[in-house]
Amino acid sequence: MSRRLLVTGGAGFIGSNFVHHVLEHTDDHLTVLDKLTYAGNRASLDGLPANRFRFVQGDITDRNLVDELFADADAVVHYAAESHNDNSLDNPRPFLDTNIVGTYTLLEAARKHDRRFHHISTDEVYGDLELDDPQRFTESTPYDPSSPYSATKAGSDLLVRAWVRSFGVRATISNCSNNYGPYQHVEKFIPRQITNVIRGIRPKLYGSGENVRDWIHADDHSSAVLTILDKGAIGETYLIGADGEKNNREVVELILELMGQPGDTYDHVTDRAGHDLRYAIDSTKLRSELGWSPAYRDFRAGLEATIRWYRDNESWWAGTKDGVEAFYAAKGQ
Repeated sequence: MSRRLLVTGGAGFIGSNFVHHVLEHTDDHLTVLDKLTYAGNRASLDGLPANRFRFVQGDITDRNLVDELFADADAVVHYAAESHNDNSLDNPRPFLDTNIVGTYTLLEAARKHDRRFHHISTDEVYGDLELDDPQRFTESTPYDPSSPYSATKAGSDLLVRAWVRSFGVRATISNCSNNYGPYQHVEKFIPRQITNVIRGIRPKLYGSGENVRDWIHADDHSSAVLTILDKGAIGETYLIGADGEKNNREVVELILELMGQPGDTYDHVTDRAGHDLRYAIDSTKLRSELGWSPAYRDFRAGLEATIRWYRDNESWWAGTKDGVEAFYAAKGQ
């Protein structure tokens, strides 16, 4: 049977990918609540079926609006977040407002209306691993956030767990590795480099480029979240990853290769303060208990498809590109 899903942050990168995925693979009806900050783009939701989708512009800290939307939903998937590490270093306050106060507001509505609630989080709450460490993050890894962004996401995770235990809220949590794919803001690492090459700008690499990220295509993240929503055990946390560990230098060089450029045509820039060394996800629990597996097992193929999307959809990102590059140029990055 179809459900009525409320998706917060559904005009953002991974939220909009989830909306497209659900509409394609289920009969569910979706309402998206998004504030449309700079990271949200209404155009990411263009062309969706009006009989199964509606958009509401608003803030997740608006208690009355949230209460009204929860009353009309069967389940809620909470993507809305301030999520850029560099921005959190420049101005932490919006991260506290959205990630902490916003999540609290949603949890209180879930408690009041007894709604199924799934909370989207990040592997960055676990801190980082040494480059030569064979270990990967698991659901039992202690939290050790290193930036205002990851600290506020860790705090929101703990709020969800407290509301499950203290008030019986029917919630689950997922912590995912780094996403790539369509609809990602050009301030982020992969789309920034792709759009730089399209514009004839040399890609930029923090420090030596040895920092490792565990990449997953946004569509695989979406399928995992839908699996957890359908099959996940209340109160449980599931880590989502696709065994996509690559260091940043490898990613930049692969982008250049796939776009027909020499592999060394990039610039090293000043490293980010407190830049985490390595993230790596062990998604055994999700795969063994819930039967999920990623469709994009080949990072090269997924990256090639992503490059093609940015080439074909320049109108989606062109309006923000100059401002992003001016911001980084002012910082020497």
